[in-house]
Amino acid sequence: MIANRETMGKILFTEEQIRKRAEELGEEIARDYEGEEVILLGTLKGSVVWMADLMKEIPLDVKIDFVSASSYGSATSTSGVVTITKDVDMDLFNKHVIIVEDIVDTGTTLNYLKEYLKERNPKDVKICTLLDKPARRVIDLKPDYIGFTVDDLFVIGYGLDYDQKYRNLPYISYLENNE
Repeated sequence: MIANRETMGKILFTEEQIRKRAEELGEEIARDYEGEEVILLGTLKGSVVWMADLMKEIPLDVKIDFVSASSYGSATSTSGVVTITKDVDMDLFNKHVIIVEDIVDTGTTLNYLKEYLKERNPKDVKICTLLDKPARRVIDLKPDYIGFTVDDLFVIGYGLDYDQKYRNLPYISYLENNE
């Protein structure tokens, strides 16, 4: 099934816990944007599983699009240089945009992306992340909607990867040593 299971730590969040949190955040977003349309902008590739769960829990008019921006490449630490490899296809002018992220780590990529999107004159740009890792933050950035806060671990599963592996785990765990 999954190679290198021995390098994985314990399960931090189960699929049931994650789905319950998606339901809670969906209700919160629905209250914040009652009667409005929102665009969920998923960051590829890690946010796909989380975004699928989240959007099912938002009882509003929801449109989706995707963007790919990274400061990591295949490394485990940020280079500090952000590259956009897939841009947004939708017109964001005067729209409510919620960036859906798998994890907010240093904040470098997300801060860049948020400012980049503001140039398209949306009504607002907010951030909804499955995981927040404030211990590694180098940019003053606080997500608007947070699934769970995690310690400084290299988390995997539920869309999060290590070198494109482990995304398909139905829970969130971590690598004990990722050398």
